[in-house]
Amino acid sequence: MRSPRRQGWYAPITLAVLALLAAPASGLTAPTAASEPTARIDAGTVAHTIDQTAAAEAPAQPGSAPPNAAQPAAAPQVAAPPVAAPTLAAPQVAARPAGSPPVAASQVAAPEVAARPAGSPPLTVKAAAPDADATSVLPPTETISSPDTSDCAQKTGPPPAQDESESVPTGLQPPPLPVPATPVGGYRLGTCGFTVPRGSPALPPDISAAAWMIADLDTGDVLAGKDPHGRYRPASTLKLLTMNVLLRTMKDPNRVLIGSQEDADQPGSRVGIGPGGRYTVRQLMTFLLLGSGNDVAHALATANGGVPKTVQQMNAQAKALGALDTKAATVSGLDGPGQMTSAYDLALIARSDMAMSPFAELIATKYAKVPGFGEYQAFSIANENKLLFGYRGALGGKTGFTDDAGNTFVGMAEQDGRRLVVTMLAGTQQPRRQWMQAASLLDWGFALPPGTTPIGRLVSSAAEATAAPGTPSLPPITSRSDRTIGGSSSGTAASIRTTGRVAGSTAAVTAAGSGRSGGSNVIVWIILVLLALMAAGAVVIGLRGPGSPDSEDP
Repeated sequence: MRSPRRQGWYAPITLAVLALLAAPASGLTAPTAASEPTARIDAGTVAHTIDQTAAAEAPAQPGSAPPNAAQPAAAPQVAAPPVAAPTLAAPQVAARPAGSPPVAASQVAAPEVAARPAGSPPLTVKAAAPDADATSVLPPTETISSPDTSDCAQKTGPPPAQDESESVPTGLQPPPLPVPATPVGGYRLGTCGFTVPRGSPALPPDISAAAWMIADLDTGDVLAGKDPHGRYRPASTLKLLTMNVLLRTMKDPNRVLIGSQEDADQPGSRVGIGPGGRYTVRQLMTFLLLGSGNDVAHALATANGGVPKTVQQMNAQAKALGALDTKAATVSGLDGPGQMTSAYDLALIARSDMAMSPFAELIATKYAKVPGFGEYQAFSIANENKLLFGYRGALGGKTGFTDDAGNTFVGMAEQDGRRLVVTMLAGTQQPRRQWMQAASLLDWGFALPPGTTPIGRLVSSAAEATAAPGTPSLPPITSRSDRTIGGSSSGTAASIRTTGRVAGSTAAVTAAGSGRSGGSNVIVWIILVLLALMAAGAVVIGLRGPGSPDSEDP
């Protein structure tokens, strides 16, 4: 009979052996350096990696190459010069297949508005509504290749001007705007190519703009874009920033301003105000948005304290809004030294405008009457933005064109309680008018299924624009920022997941391995090691007991 003390050490050894045998059966593996690596890498590397992953998953864009890939050179486009209230025949296309989603909008000519008799009451400004007889905007029938922007050539500013509009004496060139270390609105907006949500439908094939973006006016969610922070010339879309300032500084809409010859002599597009004409601030703001009058922009800026002061206020306001790609040199949008903006900034500025009264009413106005001056009688003008006349739920927008800027456009619409804004820069009027290209992007945005994860968001202040990544510029981890960007690949490096909190200019990236938790494996192995140590201790105690192992009790 063996001693009970020497028999007791068998129990812990048995437990340890059973635990070791059970470990392989439960699928546990010893932790290795490759099972759960966590790397600290530069935020720009994260953005590049994630954008390439998202681009690989996104459907191919008809007629255009994916981001960061060489694209065939597009045939040079000749931008049409600005023409007041252009009328185009709708393109002849085949009927759409059954079951296709409705595409609302049409291109209709602005009806002629005769001059009203002297003494007639002023026209009432009303919010826009689609024309009752408007036909639907037909789907695009041509596919074009938009300019390749994957080389980020306009990350710091537009290319050199082709004319003398931006010439300044040597040494007086304005300094370039600094490029934020972290893309404003989210890391994915730092891409220079296409960036779209995972699983989104193919983009419209008729978009000519080098840079564009779609965003939600209410939530601030950015839905898609191409070179969203690329810096381009804004042309007359800059008048949205002019209005953002004037709505804050000129509080009395009924204040009467007197036109001047200097107003009438302004270059570029003009509404037709003149010396001695009497106009209220509200009327001039309406003319600025409808007719894009540079004469009107000059008159308002003069009443605001002068053009230089207004330009200074515009730049201060752009910075306050977080529009860090924007620099104004003129109040009208005519090209000037260092003047630039981005598709992102235009959306941000338009969103700010829409939150201020009476901007939403003014931008949606279809027709207005311009008082006469001198021997000239009053006359009527129509809104240059044809989106108002044909697209269902159109809220308004702004057109623009200069030789160096090309065609620029901002369009807004509301459908089913959702308001979207589209911005486009460096575009053309081919393969169809730019407002129709905007309609294609709006249709695409409204067709996104509910719950689609945004690619970023519009900030609301300079503090938010310059905040460290993972702070207010993106939602907290509990809502949107904890999202899987990649897909599985033979069980290894299955995904790249953002942590939701990023410090400084780095991002914590976790590469998931087999899908099992490495932290749990570590805990289990610690327990097994402790059991093994207990078993070893029991063996030592048993061997050091009195007598030899084979002796029997007396």
